[in-house]
Amino acid sequence: MFRKKDNDPVRTGGVAEKPAEATPVSTTRSPLEVRQPMQPELPPRRVDLPIGPSGVAGAPMPNEAARAGAVHRDEAGKRLIVGQGISLSGEITACDRLVVEGSVQVTLNQTRAIEITESGRFTNGKAEVEEAEISGIYEGDLTVRNRLLIRSTGQVKGTVRYGELEIERGGRLSGSVSMLESGGK
Repeated sequence: MFRKKDNDPVRTGGVAEKPAEATPVSTTRSPLEVRQPMQPELPPRRVDLPIGPSGVAGAPMPNEAARAGAVHRDEAGKRLIVGQGISLSGEITACDRLVVEGSVQVTLNQTRAIEITESGRFTNGKAEVEEAEISGIYEGDLTVRNRLLIRSTGQVKGTVRYGELEIERGGRLSGSVSMLESGGK
């Protein structure tokens, strides 16, 4: 706003002096004369990962591992999914959640929950779990310490013991059925 113009006379001591040789101002600039704003060169960003007790970069520290493990167990845990079209027979031990979409003939040990989808079949088996959700077919011995949910498409046959029972309209339950005592067994 208050800057000196190039063609104004220079004043010293109140007397105007003639400006030095004025150079004509060009309205067009060559590409070399056009100035770009300065952009500092930044070094590439480096991610520092903590070195865990195993000596591997990115391995969680002990406290972090405990927290991450607790979150991981709550969300996914040790989950086994028997996909549609797959048949499995035998014994399953220490599984947090078994999801049956195919066909299984197994004995479950130390399993927290079982889910049998509409296409799933659990036959000639035995299971003792905390929770069960049956949308397909279950045949065998079933002990559910907490909640047994039989969906409208679910069928449960055999010896069934439960802590709490919910059956949707259309769901079927047949065989020897008994409620567990409050002690859990």
